[in-house]
Amino acid sequence: MTALESTRAPHIPVLLDEVVAALNPQAGDLIVDATFGAGGYTRRLLESGATVHAFDRDPDAIAAGKLWGETGGIDPRLVLHPRRFSELAEGLAEAGIAGVHGVVFDIGVSSMQLDQAVRGFAFSSDGPLDMRMSQDGPSAADFLNEASDEDIADVLYRYGEERQSRRVARAVVAARPLTTTGQFAAVVRKAVGYRPDIKGPKAQKDPATRSFQAVRIHVNGELDELMEGLAAAEKVLLPGGRIVVVSFHSLEDRIVKQFLREAAGALPAGSRHLPQMAAKTVAVFEKPSAAIRPSAEEEARNPRARSATLRWAVRTAAPAREITGRAAA
Repeated sequence: MTALESTRAPHIPVLLDEVVAALNPQAGDLIVDATFGAGGYTRRLLESGATVHAFDRDPDAIAAGKLWGETGGIDPRLVLHPRRFSELAEGLAEAGIAGVHGVVFDIGVSSMQLDQAVRGFAFSSDGPLDMRMSQDGPSAADFLNEASDEDIADVLYRYGEERQSRRVARAVVAARPLTTTGQFAAVVRKAVGYRPDIKGPKAQKDPATRSFQAVRIHVNGELDELMEGLAAAEKVLLPGGRIVVVSFHSLEDRIVKQFLREAAGALPAGSRHLPQMAAKTVAVFEKPSAAIRPSAEEEARNPRARSATLRWAVRTAAPAREITGRAAA
């Protein structure tokens, strides 16, 4: 699928109204859309009168954003940054921006990436075993065909919470080389004894979902990226600015919740997914929200919203903290 075709694919932004309400954009505000994707949040923010600096490491997303000009003219208040959101502070500095009024993250794989079999993020259609958001560096196939069974098992357990990770890892090594999403999914299903013929209340969720999530997170370094992106947002937000994060599984939400708790002045509780932070200081964020979940109506309209969780908070005038280390593997 070309970049232009991807702009025509169905895309429904998750928790759109809730995200905009949390950001509370005003005309003239500077907002960072840290995960541009198909631009669902960005469009609404531009409609509010804000200027949007949109980041995405996926070249297809940036190319599609540039093609908005073919359908009515690209808004001069949209600035595209083809880079990771962990680099948003550097990207803004290069654009001459010292501070912004809001940063929004929509964590994880985008609808465009999931819907393109050639990208290898899903097993609904067979495609190359790729999963690289930036389309460079080692692919999922490289990892699964070259790593030891111990390393594969560790990734499946930590990032996919796969209880039979060692069995799956041994099956992967025995089945090498793996080149397609269909092959990987079939190996996982066989290893865990998946029974797709069982219907009704006892029906099993396809176990390939957990393994695909785990390998995707590993290949893209997603938890490190999330932690670094949150820290970067803390640095660039002006006093009164809003950070808004939509996550899609427990590992991401745990990092976001812990980050905001500690940023609001809570003592670190300790987590294997979080780096060590400096000793408790004054709060750099206030009013952290409780978890916000999609309505039943939105879940019915957009099944991908079912696992979404939104959290947000307001930046204080306190200096940004020094955060060292990376999320644990």
